[in-house]
Amino acid sequence: MSLINRLSNAWNAFRHKDTSYDWTNRGYVTTYRPDRTVGLSTVKARGLITPIYNRISMDVADIPIRHVRVDPVEERFVEELKDDIHERLTLSANLDQTGRAFIQDVVFSMFDEGIVAVAPIDVDDEIDPNYKDSFRILSWRCGKIVEWAPEQVQIHLYNETTGQYEDVWFNKRAVAIIQNPFYEIMNAPNSILQRLISKMALLDRIDSENASGRLDLIIQLPYVVRSDARKAQAKNRRQEIIEQLTNGKYGIAYTDGTEKITQLNRPIENTLPQQIQELWKQLYDNLYMTPEILNGSANEQTMLNYYSRVIAPCLDALIDEFNRKFMTKTAWSQGQRFQYYRNPFKLVPVDKLADIADKFTRNAILSPNEMRQIIGFTPVDDGDSDELRNRNLNRSDNELPMNTDIPQEQLPEEPYYEEYEEV
Repeated sequence: MSLINRLSNAWNAFRHKDTSYDWTNRGYVTTYRPDRTVGLSTVKARGLITPIYNRISMDVADIPIRHVRVDPVEERFVEELKDDIHERLTLSANLDQTGRAFIQDVVFSMFDEGIVAVAPIDVDDEIDPNYKDSFRILSWRCGKIVEWAPEQVQIHLYNETTGQYEDVWFNKRAVAIIQNPFYEIMNAPNSILQRLISKMALLDRIDSENASGRLDLIIQLPYVVRSDARKAQAKNRRQEIIEQLTNGKYGIAYTDGTEKITQLNRPIENTLPQQIQELWKQLYDNLYMTPEILNGSANEQTMLNYYSRVIAPCLDALIDEFNRKFMTKTAWSQGQRFQYYRNPFKLVPVDKLADIADKFTRNAILSPNEMRQIIGFTPVDDGDSDELRNRNLNRSDNELPMNTDIPQEQLPEEPYYEEYEEV
């Protein structure tokens, strides 16, 4: 088919508009994405702590959470289950979010609110999941818990049908309630982060007052201002100085030699910046973070400590609650689990990767094809590349491939050993 025919027969979004659908009836329409987390609950903290929240939530979402089957006795990995919950975690969590974006939203909201809930929105049955132990989750969302009851919680959730947020009651056994593992550091009323936010608000207010353009002058007149006539004369004098400073090109005013002017808004030395700096250091120390982690210049040991002290507790909080609420007793007895697997070679430099690959394949820990996948290469269609063995040693007779097509004379001979008489 020629290019002209292909263009004339191809579908185009601007030329072939669907007239059978009423596009004017779209429902609730906004100029921004309504299901997205708007920002931190404390407005003053939005520019202060958002980089830390965003960095941690991105790193947590970068580690895949999988629905797997393990050995119920030894808790060893057996296989990865390709089911609906696996699709929610990896491909599509709901109509608006991918699996990775959903996990990032959960972690970010967990840091902001302190406690969040993950609720099933669409299930495979018409029965309410509040009154059913087993159900297939077709979509789920993260929401803020607005009210607590002994056995129920009210969650502020986004309704993708109406395009607005609504408050819905759920049984606690049907939703995952996830608490921030660093709650006492971030969200408690007198925590380090809340004190830091309060100090920063004070500093911003002082800077705003200093930059407002106010002079804050006291003019001492050469007479006593007590009578109404003297007060009126003082007001006129003050107005004259204001007009001179406002209307003058360079903001210069003149006064009488007997008048004395005192300025009040001089910089005052206080310990507020030092207190803020100390609180920042305490926050970084308690979160096991450094400025190098945020700017990307941290070394391998620092990143290892960051992943084990910060990322791992967040992932443990997620999967523990997922296993408790979204895993039935039957599935648990069958060895089904939610687990996360971090790639330990992601931060390894290229110059060290070859040495690591040699040690792992030589000690029969990983096969060559598994190492190729870690590096980013496609596996080789060769059965020998999937075997776990030391390739620096020859095969024994028991390890030789059972291939009858190979002639007997081409098989490797047994090693020859001379016999010596004992003296």
